[in-house]
Amino acid sequence: MKVHMVKALSLPDAWYQVLKLIQIEGEEFKVERGSEKARTKKIASLVFVERPELRPLLHERAPYTQSYIYQYYLEYLAMGERKPEETYTYGERLRRPVDQVKKVIERYKEAKGDRQCTMVLRLPQDLDLDDPPCLTVIDTEILGGKLNFYLYFRSWDAYAGFPANMAALQLLKEEMAAEIGVEPGFSVAFSKNLHVYEREENFVKEILEPSPTTPRRWATFKKP
Repeated sequence: MKVHMVKALSLPDAWYQVLKLIQIEGEEFKVERGSEKARTKKIASLVFVERPELRPLLHERAPYTQSYIYQYYLEYLAMGERKPEETYTYGERLRRPVDQVKKVIERYKEAKGDRQCTMVLRLPQDLDLDDPPCLTVIDTEILGGKLNFYLYFRSWDAYAGFPANMAALQLLKEEMAAEIGVEPGFSVAFSKNLHVYEREENFVKEILEPSPTTPRRWATFKKP
């Protein structure tokens, strides 16, 4: 297995590079368990984004709007609530039974050289779930007066999940950094299975090789 490296300045740049890399280097992977059983093209990749705070947070051809990102952040990442029909949300895992976000902020206020501020979303009992959290770990570190994120995704939809996840996590980082009294820094994300579903391939082709006569289309997708 080859592990790819993506270095990008901004989140839109990272998204475009990831899609291009999967188109060129992606290997076929048949998903046999999870929320969707389907054929995909996937890579294992480390993605480094130097300045994820740069606006806009979304590529102009991303399959949703900036206003959706703020809604997604508030509903599924910032709050510790979930709807009765939901098994979990990232926000619930971060806030309950321990508010990990609050704890990390408090620890960094005491010592910015703390190396132990890791937030975990995966639970041992998630092995019994049909679709456990894709985002597993949010590790953090303050370097040079900036709060940096180190992320691990066990599985990651590059087309629909990547841009929403990275933008919402950037909003979380900025909120935490402001409370700590530092600036937001870089983001590093790794996934062993960063993929494009077969049903998304035509949308990706339009993004990478847009036709001047082809109107922009929007994909339908599940919550990232």
